[in-house]
Formats: sequence, C-alpha cells, structure tokens
Amino acid sequence: MPRPVHFEIAVENMERAKTFYSTVFGWSFQQYGDDSMPYWLATTGPDGQPGINGGLRGRMPGEGPVTVNTMGVESVDASVAAIAAAGGNIILPKMAIPGMGWVAYGTDTEGTMIGVFQEDSNAA
Repeated sequence: MPRPVHFEIAVENMERAKTFYSTVFGWSFQQYGDDSMPYWLATTGPDGQPGINGGLRGRMPGEGPVTVNTMGVESVDASVAAIAAAGGNIILPKMAIPGMGWVAYGTDTEGTMIGVFQEDSNAA
C-alpha cells in the first residue's frame, strides 16, 4: 500500500524558510541540484525513527502556500493512470530525478496536489 515518503513545502523566501524550520524544529538542509530550480532537502530527524524527510522548493508563479505529500509507489505510470481514472488531474507528467527515481504530480478530486514516486537508481 503506498504511503507518504516525502513532503515538499513551497516557499517564497528560501533563506527565511530554512531559518524558520531549523530554529523551530531543528531540521537541517542540503541543496539539491542547481540554482535554476532551487530545492533544499530537509532532514527532519534520525533514520530509524518514525517520520519522513522532505524538501523546500521555490513557489511557482501564481502559486500560494502549498505543501505536497508524495507517496512511494511501485509504478509511477500505473499511479498516474489511477489518478486520472479516479477523477484527478495530472499537472506534471512523469520525470526522472537522476539517480533516485521517477516522480509525477497531480491533484485529487478536491484540487489538492499530490506526488507519486517510484525508486529507480537508474533513472536519468
């Protein structure tokens, strides 16, 4: 059964947000990728304890405050088809996260953004 494996918080000011979450919750951050699409991986606690890690990303034009939960799935392709068949919409088709896996984003029937992620170290 797919479970949440990652979260993303869309932020307006990356430095301000990193300071807030590290001060309030003790999270640590590591940049992923380059500055063309700012993304910071968030470590929320030690491995082996309940909870998931996530990331901070810049807000897209016209986007307000958003938190996206991403589910670990066996197949992004099958999950994208299931989202559409159940009345959801695909807003960002399947794409590779090099060396990690495949991801796609959609919305549920209520307009809430969700992600689906399939591990694949060969993704490119």
